[in-house]
Amino acid sequence: MAHLKNVMDIFKLLEQSNCRECNETTCLAFSAAVFKGQKQLHDCPRLDSKIIEQYGGGVVERQKSVEQEQDDLMALMKGKISSIDLSSAAQRVGAVYSDNKLTIKILGKDFSVDVDGNIKTDIHVHPWVVLPVFSYIIDGRGMDVSGKWVPFRELKNGKTWYRLFGQRCEKPLKWIADTYTDLFEDMIHIFNGKPVENHYDADISLVLHPLPKVPILICYWKPDDGLESDLNLFFDSTAEDNLNIESIYALGAGLVMMFEKISLRHGLE
Repeated sequence: MAHLKNVMDIFKLLEQSNCRECNETTCLAFSAAVFKGQKQLHDCPRLDSKIIEQYGGGVVERQKSVEQEQDDLMALMKGKISSIDLSSAAQRVGAVYSDNKLTIKILGKDFSVDVDGNIKTDIHVHPWVVLPVFSYIIDGRGMDVSGKWVPFRELKNGKTWYRLFGQRCEKPLKWIADTYTDLFEDMIHIFNGKPVENHYDADISLVLHPLPKVPILICYWKPDDGLESDLNLFFDSTAEDNLNIESIYALGAGLVMMFEKISLRHGLE
């Protein structure tokens, strides 16, 4: 019986249409669920029965590291970038197309990608940020933001991810804000954070644009009169129309990594 060694092996078997008939948001999410043993291959109604029989319904042999998985996914995304019309994609996602490159603003800085998936940018990039950007370019619907802010758990598919999001994104970001409060606010401004209307009343309340149509509102309340500090991240209610929930989580985690790196390098206890 043939074995599936990693998420990408599973993903390559699928038609990659993101039909959602398996009750997952994307084919990649379904692949991850099969890899984790949460679903079986036969839960995909569009997968050929011969493939299901060949792989025994989703028997998986885990061998690759997270880094290897990310490298494989990066290569796949680059291939998809080369297959789409970057000029049309630029209009759809709020980017600019010129000299055979799509240029998008990430935290106020230029991020360019050409038809071969090659990246040119002034900001430090890593897979946690690049993969959501590629996903946004490939699959984003180009929905305009509504101006209505909601917590992660109130996004359509946020309930299955919000606990992990809280632990990996909001909790460490709150620690940075508590420990390096002045630097934290400076970093938000460095990343082109802007005030907006209709936001929550907080000591620090600024919006970042890691992607043009996927803004993130950071609200931080300093400790006061015996009350503990608090930090919450909010998203526009249209966020999942422009980026799938896994990529929204990855984008948040990537931003936190950037804040952590800068804080540890420049912050003073």
